[in-house]
Amino acid sequence: MLRNLCITAALCLATTAIAAPEGRVHVIDGDTMDIGGTRVRLHAIDAPELDQMCDDDTGATWACGDWVKRETRALFEGKSAICKSRDTDRYGRTVATCRIDGIDMGATLVTSGLAFAYRRYGMEYDLAEKGAAIAARGLHATNVMSPSAFRAARQVPGHSVQVRGETGAKTVRVPDKTASAKRGWLPNALNSACTIKGNISSKGVRIYHVPGQDYYDATRISATKGEKWFCSEAEARAAGWRKARK
Repeated sequence: MLRNLCITAALCLATTAIAAPEGRVHVIDGDTMDIGGTRVRLHAIDAPELDQMCDDDTGATWACGDWVKRETRALFEGKSAICKSRDTDRYGRTVATCRIDGIDMGATLVTSGLAFAYRRYGMEYDLAEKGAAIAARGLHATNVMSPSAFRAARQVPGHSVQVRGETGAKTVRVPDKTASAKRGWLPNALNSACTIKGNISSKGVRIYHVPGQDYYDATRISATKGEKWFCSEAEARAAGWRKARK
């Protein structure tokens, strides 16, 4: 009897060890999700904290942590993911590599400039980050403190966290680009005068909406999908967008 109990216990432990989260995705922030009811920290990536701020070359400050959360939700919320567990972190979260329709979620976030490769824990996304930096995608088009440095600075009593001052998350030198080209990836918070929304429909049609049109307020811009803000209708048309019919 004791031998059978031991065998049963061993089998249960083995099953627990290889069990991996699977199910619908609910995004908590740029690198943390609830997947099938399990809290998951994506392996080898690091995204800005929810309260983290960034700025652009003009010094305009914006809530990049919240922006990353919203962009990540636009990509993954409600979809079905399958994960491979790797570890459990000090907060009790399952550290895992997860895929949606066979596509690595971590790779998607790093390639889009929504998260950085966390080389301390793995080199899987090193080249993806370098490509995003060269193209100035997402966070690479702005001034951002690496999330790990931000967390460390925030823990120092009486220390005021600065937006600038540590940009170790950038792994390569980004070629100079015009300010408008770099800001084209970023939220409208950085170009408040540019109010025209360049949306891409489900059929791939590029349509822009101007303030006052029927669907202007309901239209959301996702930089990771190639959508962007424009400062004039002429600029939108030159980029290949047509005006919404109403």
